[in-house]
Formats: sequence, C-alpha cells, structure tokens
Amino acid sequence: MSPRAASKPAAARKRKPSPQRLRKLLAREWAWWEQGMLRVAGVDEVGRGPLAGPVVAAAVILPTDCWIEGVDDSKKLNAERRTRLDLLIRERCLAFGVGAASAAEIDRLNIRRATALAMQRAIARLGGADHLLVDGLAVPELGLERHSAIVGGDGSVHCISAASILAKVTRDRLMARLAARYPAYGWERNMGYGTPEHLDALGLHGPTPHHRRSFQPCQLEFADELVEG
Repeated sequence: MSPRAASKPAAARKRKPSPQRLRKLLAREWAWWEQGMLRVAGVDEVGRGPLAGPVVAAAVILPTDCWIEGVDDSKKLNAERRTRLDLLIRERCLAFGVGAASAAEIDRLNIRRATALAMQRAIARLGGADHLLVDGLAVPELGLERHSAIVGGDGSVHCISAASILAKVTRDRLMARLAARYPAYGWERNMGYGTPEHLDALGLHGPTPHHRRSFQPCQLEFADELVEG
C-alpha cells in the first residue's frame, strides 16, 4: 500500500457493497424497482411528541443501487453525523422534499392529521414519485395503494432512514431559530420536548404562539391564562 493510500481515513477506503449485498440492503426498494417503479420515495417525520414547534416530514428519492454509508435512523445518530449525512443525501438523491405543519395546524387538525399534511407537503415537492415507503402505520391521506407502511422503517429501509435525517436536521434548525426569539424555553437543547427545563419555563412564562395548546401541559397553562385574563 502506498503512503498516500495509507494516509486516507478508514471511512474513505470503504468499498461500495457488492451487488448481492446491495440487493439485500435495499430489499424494500428493489421490490419496486423490479416492477419498473424507479422513483421510490422514503417518507418519515419528526416532532410528533413535542409541546412546541412544528411537525416536519421529509421525502427522499435515491438513485437505484445508491447506498450512503452511515445512513440510519436519525435518532441513533449524533447531531454532527446527521448534519454531514444531510449534505450527502441532498447531493446524491434524485429528489427530496421537506414539509411542515405548524403548532396552530396541529391544534386545529390533531397531530395525526397534521403529520399527514406535513408528509403531503413534502411529497408534493418531489416532482412525482412512483411509490412511497412510509415509516410507521398507513397514512390514508397519502392513498393506500400509493404507499407501503413499514413499522420501524426508519432503521431498516435506506430511503426512509435518509428521509428521517433530512426531517430531523430541518426541524432542529427551525427550533434553534425559534429559540433565539424565545430563549427562556431552551428549545435549542430540548427541541420543544417536555423536559423539566421546558416545563418550568412554561409555568413561569406561559405558552408562546408556537406551543401546541391542545397538548395537555400547554392546555393547563392556557387555562390559567384565561382565568387570569
């Protein structure tokens, strides 16, 4: 091995998986590619559980046989790796779309329907897809014949994992920007989830326009506001 090759990081020397290995790693996608459906989109969301901020969905179409080393369920990756992979996914994909539903839409529609709306907005930005692979349970709003629901897909289906990373990175950046406007709640750290820090600030300062007032802790604080008003 030459000194130049030896100096390369181990990650840079990794070879692309063999065709046989790729077919196994991309089994879900291959099932549709073999039917001539080449624009298979992975779809995932983040932010169903927080007390504040939007729910964000992403949809990603990767080229056939495209394998991006390190892509996994976004919850298993640290922020630095997610950011690096977000850039790689955007560079290598055929198309991607990101959509969101606001806290006000979540309150008006409920979280399940708002999540479906965020997914629809993400998918609309793809410029067309032959089939959708969606993490979790079926989403009737997407058309039951148009998509396949895969429980645990964010950790087992490559294009869904890619979508989970784009959605997570996008939402974290949104929450960091909102945190600059509402610094008391620590959103740059808790991303709107109901941590002790967030709950304490909610008790002291009440809900913001970005809180989901239909969620129980916010309901209580909003009720107190109405009483005091």
